[in-house]
Amino acid sequence: MSFEQTALPWLDDVYRFARSLTMDDAEADDVVQETFLRAFRSWGTFVPGSDCRRWLFTICRNAFLRGRERERHHGREVALEDGDAEALAGVRLHAQMQRSGEDRLIARLDLAPALARALGELQEPFRSVVVLVDVEEQSYEAAAAILGVPVGTVRSRLFRGRRLLQERLLLYAYDAGLAPTPPVTTPVTTPGSAGPA
Repeated sequence: MSFEQTALPWLDDVYRFARSLTMDDAEADDVVQETFLRAFRSWGTFVPGSDCRRWLFTICRNAFLRGRERERHHGREVALEDGDAEALAGVRLHAQMQRSGEDRLIARLDLAPALARALGELQEPFRSVVVLVDVEEQSYEAAAAILGVPVGTVRSRLFRGRRLLQERLLLYAYDAGLAPTPPVTTPVTTPGSAGPA
């Protein structure tokens, strides 16, 4: 199996994944170039018959992360919330959307532009997992191998990422006037309490 026949057909997929990581066309091009250079140099380590696309995604992610190592100390790590709290919040949001009919509204809309924007605004590490599983249709196990994390972490990040996307799409529906704006709660003042001056 030659590198050209086995690896190069996945160029578009790797670019799409790199673009989802970098959110920038030029930077994605650089990451893809670095990915295929590294893949070519280590072609002897590729196991014939294994999933070349997954192998390339792993190299792509590593190339992206190495390029961002210098910026890491300026950013802030995203703390994962407790899985039970996430599940409960997701269930509550879904139930609220069902009661208000917003779930049916969102199902009828062409959300491609809003979804692309919401996905671009999604923070790491959630974006990588959502892209790999929901866009690139990788299994949880494959995503875990690509990202170098346990399958349970993939599930947790995917759940949180999907919930964050759901919230952003709901805001898009509100902003576009496609759904009634949720009521704004105002602080209640009791007799004798100091009101606004």
